Amino acid sequence: MRRVFVTKMKLVPGDGESYPAMLVPRVWANPRRFNFDNIGDAMLALFEVLSFKGWLDVRDVLIKALGPVHAIYIHIYIFLGCMIGLTLFVGVVIANYSENKGTALLTVDQRRWCDLKKRLKIAQPLHLPPRPDGKKVRALMYDITQNLSFKRFIAAMVITNSSLLCVSWREEEPHTHPLATVSTVLTVVFVVEVIMKNIAFTPRGYWQSRRNRYDLLVSVLGVIWIFINATLQNDLSYSVGFMVVILRFFTITGKHATLKMLMLTVGVSVCKSFFIIFGMFLLVFFYALAGTILFGTVKYGEGIGRRANFESPVTGVAMLFRIVTGEDWNKIMHDCMVQPPYCTPANNYWETDCGNFTASLVYFCSFYVIITYIVLNLLVAIIMENFSLFYSNEEDALLSYADIRNFQNTWNVVDIHQRGVIPVRRVKFILRLLKGRLEVDPQKDRLLFKHMCYELDRLHNGEDVTFHDVLNMLSYRSVDIRKALQLEELLAREEFEYIIEEEVAKQTIRTWLEGCLKKIRAVSKQQNSLIDGLRATNNEPTAPVPEHGGPEEKQIKEGSLDRDSEESEGRLVHRANKKAVVIPRSDSLGSTSGRKYLAPTLSDPSVRTDKERPGLKKRSNRSQSSSKNNLPHLTEGTEPGRVANDITGNKTTMPRVSSVMLEVRDWWNEQLGYITQSSDEE
Repeated sequence: MRRVFVTKMKLVPGDGESYPAMLVPRVWANPRRFNFDNIGDAMLALFEVLSFKGWLDVRDVLIKALGPVHAIYIHIYIFLGCMIGLTLFVGVVIANYSENKGTALLTVDQRRWCDLKKRLKIAQPLHLPPRPDGKKVRALMYDITQNLSFKRFIAAMVITNSSLLCVSWREEEPHTHPLATVSTVLTVVFVVEVIMKNIAFTPRGYWQSRRNRYDLLVSVLGVIWIFINATLQNDLSYSVGFMVVILRFFTITGKHATLKMLMLTVGVSVCKSFFIIFGMFLLVFFYALAGTILFGTVKYGEGIGRRANFESPVTGVAMLFRIVTGEDWNKIMHDCMVQPPYCTPANNYWETDCGNFTASLVYFCSFYVIITYIVLNLLVAIIMENFSLFYSNEEDALLSYADIRNFQNTWNVVDIHQRGVIPVRRVKFILRLLKGRLEVDPQKDRLLFKHMCYELDRLHNGEDVTFHDVLNMLSYRSVDIRKALQLEELLAREEFEYIIEEEVAKQTIRTWLEGCLKKIRAVSKQQNSLIDGLRATNNEPTAPVPEHGGPEEKQIKEGSLDRDSEESEGRLVHRANKKAVVIPRSDSLGSTSGRKYLAPTLSDPSVRTDKERPGLKKRSNRSQSSSKNNLPHLTEGTEPGRVANDITGNKTTMPRVSSVMLEVRDWWNEQLGYITQSSDEE
């Protein structure tokens, strides 16, 4: 007698009643989905058990037919085959993925360098405007919104707002209106936060951050919901409020570092595994078309029914996505293996509802192996790689998150326009402000500082540089490139650094030579002014005029008549009309052991050039005209006498330039000409 169950409900028979039953023939038969009659069936049964599907049925049959001791067989197989064997299979897939990608052949430092480059590629500027020090109200709002306590308060409000979703909001329930009121108050708090940040950052600075844009969107939706709820207060308004609270919950992911890293891991993994996911979609679609052709008319069974079948490609795709998760895939496979007398055979495909044993075995086993053991494990390998990238130990990383964060803050100070680019000339300010592993001391590492500045200048031809340009340059300078870089990248980098060092050395030498040349020109200009003063004093007669006429007086007169310069003549006339200036002699001037010459200074009127004495020239011309008009008794013949009177009026004798001084002056002019010619050739 076998019971007949017409429903899955647990019905208890009443008094004098029993469950419906019927007589069935007692025969020896195998279980429905597995047996160990031959090697093939045993391997198929254990393959199903390997996927953790149907192993409880095998255990129960073994216990009932053979005894509890024989159930140890299936437990040992589960432990060795599934928990260890499949884990090793996953390790093999990940190792092959790493070898094909090339990361398995890298050293530890090279792997860290690859992880560092991925980190730097993901890093972005903070888009946080600097503190407005000149405006008190904005500075106060800035300090409040950037305070850690304020951020924690907002995070607590977000969690409180999200906790309102623990119960349903329905119009007929009494707790709905108080929950909506609390949500309205919290929405007002979030709107106040947005207003404070707009005052602190200005609307332009607030809009630059994507997280701020999302907060603004949710806040605007919250304000709209407040008006809708105030007017309607029905299930529609409560549904809109539910949606706003759910959207508000996602803002908390950007307020905590760990949650932010987790979201970055998910996002980066999805982007990197896009082609793997796309290939899986193509594979599922191909198998869905094949399943529609092979098993489109199979009768319903334990796994195949109205919602899970291969009657069309659409339902086939849904069925295969169910198999991807491993949900009862062995039952579907056995339903597609159905043979007579459990089905109706026919002459053609459209009239029979039987399955195909061989096709079902190959179809489902191949699909399950490719999808579950290969494709999904590749996704696991990508997620593990990105997880280790974001959650690696700070001590093992070449640059920690604190160093990258420090650079972001420093960049935020220098990039005042928040455009993500700065002029090359501002890079030196970033290098001076950096701390930690990226710190560069311009006093101690002066040459390295020059190399960094020139490297960015050379790479971008003096134009603007981006956030990642400066960060990549600093990353190269902060690691040991001989250990971290691979061979090709190392050779290229060493060649580039050699060029940078050579150019910086040339530039340093050129700057030093230009400085020396400027000093030489300044000294030569000063010496030229001194030589011009000596020449001016040398052109004047220096011998005193004796009281009685003699050959010396005649020689002085003849020298005076030979002067044709109007400037010198005017100066002599002016000196004749002025009071004589007496220059005191030192005791050593008259002796042979004393000084031979009294060197004139720049303050001496005789040393000054004509440009420095425009008034003297005019006054000398006036004195000439006045002397001609007011003293008609003086003729041209009395010019030598006027010169003699000017000389006798000065009671000192002016020095003469020796031949040694002339030789020094000629040598100096020759050196200056050589230096000028060399600079022109360069």
